[in-house]
Amino acid sequence: MAGTAVLRRLKWRTARVLDLHDETATARTIRLAVRDWPGHIAGQHVDVRLTAPDGYTAVRSYSIASTPNPDGPIEITVERLPNGEVSPYLTMELMVGDELELRGPIGGWFVWRNDQREPIQLIAGGSGIVPLMSMIRSRVLANSAVQFRLLYSVRNPGSIFYRSELEAVSATPRSIVVDYAFTRVVPKDWSRPAGRIDQNLIASTTWPANIEATYYVCGPSDFVENIADMLSRAGNRRDRIKTERFGATGGRK
Repeated sequence: MAGTAVLRRLKWRTARVLDLHDETATARTIRLAVRDWPGHIAGQHVDVRLTAPDGYTAVRSYSIASTPNPDGPIEITVERLPNGEVSPYLTMELMVGDELELRGPIGGWFVWRNDQREPIQLIAGGSGIVPLMSMIRSRVLANSAVQFRLLYSVRNPGSIFYRSELEAVSATPRSIVVDYAFTRVVPKDWSRPAGRIDQNLIASTTWPANIEATYYVCGPSDFVENIADMLSRAGNRRDRIKTERFGATGGRK
C-alpha cells in the first residue's frame, strides 16, 4: 500500500534529450533535461513512457545513472534487447532534441545516501551496474571516504559499461576497489578462467561478514537470487543485502 501511495503522487514530466553516448555496441546513455525535476537519491529509477501515433503506449523502468542533482539533468543507460518494444527505439532511433515522457524518481529501499558510513559492497550483473554507478558517482562527488568495493559480472571486456570511468575511480586516492567476473571471454593475461561468480570469488573479492558492510546487488533475477544466497552462506545478514532485480520495476525492454 505504501508503494502505491508513492506512485499516486508522481506525475509525468517532459524530458528533452540533451546528449547520446554509446557505452557498448548495444547500450546507450541518454542525458535528459527534465522539466521541474525534483531531484533523486542514488539508486532510484524512473518510468519512461512512449506513445505511438495510434495511441498505443509502452512504459518501461530505467535506473538513473547520474549523481543526485535537484536542477538536473539526469542520465539513464539503456541496453538494447533484441525483442524489446522500447529499448531498440531508445538506443537506435532517439535523437538529440527529441522529447520523452518520464515519471519519477521511484524507490526508497535500494538507495545509497551520503551520510552512510559503513563499508559498501556493490555487485552488478550486466546492465545492473547502472544504479550502482550512480552510487559510485555520488561518493566521488561528495569526496566521501566511505570504503566501496565493486564486483562486476559481464560476458566479455566489450560489455563493460562506463569502462574508462571505472578505471579512473579505481586508480585515484580513496579509490574504489573494482573486480570483474568475465563469464564468456576474458582479457589477455587475465588471472581467472571465464565463469560466473561463485562462492570462492565472493570470499576473495567482497567484504568479510564481520565488517557488517551493506550490500547492493543488481542484475537479472536469477543472478540476484544466486548472489544473495551466496552472501548469506558467507555469513552476511539478509537485512544488509539490498537487491534490485530486472523485471521487478516494470522490465527493461
